[in-house]
Amino acid sequence: MSDEAEDDWSVPGREKDGSPRVIVIGAGVAGMSTGCYAQMNGMRSRIFEKHVLPGGCCTAWSRDGYIFDYCIEWLIGTATGNDANQVWRELGALDGKTITNFDMFNRVVDETGRSVTFYNDPDRLEQHLLGISPDDARLIRSFCRDLRRFTDIELYPFLTAPALRTVRERAALLRTVLPAFRLFWRTAATPMHEFADRFQDPLLRKAFRNIFFQDPEGFPLLPYLFNMAGAHHRNAGFPQGGSLGLARSIEERYTGLGGEISYRARAERILVEDGRAVGVELRNGKRYYADHVVSACDGHTTIHGLLQGRYTGPRIDKLYDELLNRPGTLFPAVVSAFVGIRGELGADRAHSTTYLLAPEDAGQLPGALQSSVVVQMRSDYSDGFAPPGRSVIHCTYFSDFAYWKELRAADRKEYREKKRQVADFVRGFLERRLPGLGERIELVDVASPATTRRYTGNHDGSILAWKAFSEADDIAAKLVGKDRMRLPGLRGFSMAGQWVGMGGLIRAASTGRFVVQYLCDELGRGFTASESRGTEPWHPGKLGRLPQLDNWSMRGDTRT
Repeated sequence: MSDEAEDDWSVPGREKDGSPRVIVIGAGVAGMSTGCYAQMNGMRSRIFEKHVLPGGCCTAWSRDGYIFDYCIEWLIGTATGNDANQVWRELGALDGKTITNFDMFNRVVDETGRSVTFYNDPDRLEQHLLGISPDDARLIRSFCRDLRRFTDIELYPFLTAPALRTVRERAALLRTVLPAFRLFWRTAATPMHEFADRFQDPLLRKAFRNIFFQDPEGFPLLPYLFNMAGAHHRNAGFPQGGSLGLARSIEERYTGLGGEISYRARAERILVEDGRAVGVELRNGKRYYADHVVSACDGHTTIHGLLQGRYTGPRIDKLYDELLNRPGTLFPAVVSAFVGIRGELGADRAHSTTYLLAPEDAGQLPGALQSSVVVQMRSDYSDGFAPPGRSVIHCTYFSDFAYWKELRAADRKEYREKKRQVADFVRGFLERRLPGLGERIELVDVASPATTRRYTGNHDGSILAWKAFSEADDIAAKLVGKDRMRLPGLRGFSMAGQWVGMGGLIRAASTGRFVVQYLCDELGRGFTASESRGTEPWHPGKLGRLPQLDNWSMRGDTRT
């Protein structure tokens, strides 16, 4: 950036042509989405990002030629013809990419080796489940009947901010919802754990809880049916390039629209004058000014850090003073162990498997919240994740953030030892489940919830922020619909991302669209959006140079 362009941001005032300037804090999916739509609507925007890469949690890192893809397990909106896909097309997220789709959502294997596969096709799923437990035929047919009904529903309200929907848009939404109202109401009111407990077969009682890899605890039936139906329609696939590939594509779209991103630029506070946000001050002391400031980073950091807790109200207080630290309100943090393997993974395998662990195995996982571990064959998801002739496996489990935070703060040596314990467990477990694999493992790289917190700033290392279908979900919906993503008593400021729009990448992207729609409405101008025209085939070189996320790994028998 030229000194002249830098000076433009260092002094208050609009552009010479009168167009507003927008500063965005955070280059995650929500922040870059905000920037893209601001550029599409004649605004000049600039994003400040503390890290060296875009994406936030939607990221990857490398070691010894392997790429460890951290975030995406499935992406809503990979099929054409729906609103979610339109958002991704506008952001250029899928430009030039192939999509990998799987016939199954997940497989669950219990301690005895019995397994159940959750096929996305309701007919195939029903036949498979009846073969496992004929005595549970009534429940099995009920679940699959509901899944068939969800496959006929297209409900992706991600294009227009709730408060700005026209009469025609509201009517169209009602036409979709009303015929299936009883289905939505019943499946949203039925907790999965209550439904699963009705099965006579002990495997099915446990397995249904783990369709989403591990049990999110508190989810009703609705999201399971919705996402499996999306996967059945090839609308919940995996984009080539994975998580960082998605972020890089949006970054390319943003800069192609004329937007600017400053990396290694940590925002220290939001500048406020006469009740209006006017810019940001970075940790290095430099100040930058704009007509509107958008925070697309951690919610607690925004409310109590960047704004020193000065702009709150009943809803914000409820979220950040009462619910934030209430057990079960945030989506759990995870431990990730990436495994680099010589050779191919072999045939006749599931791309994703949840293994239910016996007590002696579960006891070996530091900080584990559940007795299970998820094993995903990441080389099946996309090309380029491993050097030629090698493969990558990703093993994860829900874990207690406080355990890792306290451990890292108190004793770094013991912290590293616990990460080594994770690596040792993974090596031994994979060898038992897939004989002969252990001797081909050449690298295990472990990231803890403390790593996630340090890397992204997300409170308690939570990747998805507020847990859906919780009390926080209702409050967040009001932040978007009633409060228009603004804070009480503060003009010229908005929040975007999962701390107002809930978790999930399409929701994060849509909050960027909503922020700019609300801003356009305030400025009295029409909102516009255009699709990206990028057609260049995706290739791994577009990821750029990747950092090593943490300074620890286990290579073969060498401890470093």
